[in-house]
Amino acid sequence: MPLLGDTGHREMVAWLTEIAGRLRKPSAILVISAHWEESVPTITSGSSPSLIYDYFGFPPESYDIKYPCSGEPVLAGQVHKVLEKAGISARLDELRGFDHGLFVPLKLMYPQADIPCAQLSLVNSLDVTTHLAIGRALQVLDYENLLVMGSGFSFHNMRALFSPKTPDIQAANEAFEDWLKETCTSAGMEEPKRAERLVHWDRAPYSRFCHPREEHLLPLHVCYGLAGKPCDPHISARILGKKSGIVYWGSESLADLSTKVPS
Repeated sequence: MPLLGDTGHREMVAWLTEIAGRLRKPSAILVISAHWEESVPTITSGSSPSLIYDYFGFPPESYDIKYPCSGEPVLAGQVHKVLEKAGISARLDELRGFDHGLFVPLKLMYPQADIPCAQLSLVNSLDVTTHLAIGRALQVLDYENLLVMGSGFSFHNMRALFSPKTPDIQAANEAFEDWLKETCTSAGMEEPKRAERLVHWDRAPYSRFCHPREEHLLPLHVCYGLAGKPCDPHISARILGKKSGIVYWGSESLADLSTKVPS
């Protein structure tokens, strides 16, 4: 929908474009996609992955989208190695292509498709501690100028997304989003406490309303496991009328974006 010009995604498009313009161009990108689950974390290792149009019911042009970036087998091998070294069984997949969790945001951010990419799956148990551990294992990756992206959604109740806006839906959406923002941004919160809150995310206000199934939240857990600190910044964006967040950790400061209005 954002690639087809949907106005409900205008803020997301503006923010992703702005962020890409602020960051030093990555040497490679590792995407943790909410749209791929395996029994063990699995990494695309092909050199020229195809695209997977893993959606249905959209206009014909949505199945003609191209994003001809190359794969990055060296990065895939390193990810596999650090996971195994951390005691996490992992697998390489040379045949799998890139799903829309990768090509939609990256076509917005880096439309030239000239940055090699690899994709990392979720684990189909959807166990939170497993995904935090995957992120922590990635801390020892030795790959210069790597961008790691968790591609999910901080609000993913599909029925509510396409239902008429009501005060109850808005209140539930904003209560969970406020909890998530506080959890990710609070500089005074000690890291064991932050990790505990994320482990028990389903105790947050309206958590299961906002995430009937948690696969779209877990890429954030992987990224927090990798970062291990408060984010800088948290950026709010409305997507299809629902409040959502973009969470950034990195050495290049984007702090001023938290108060900038997207254009």
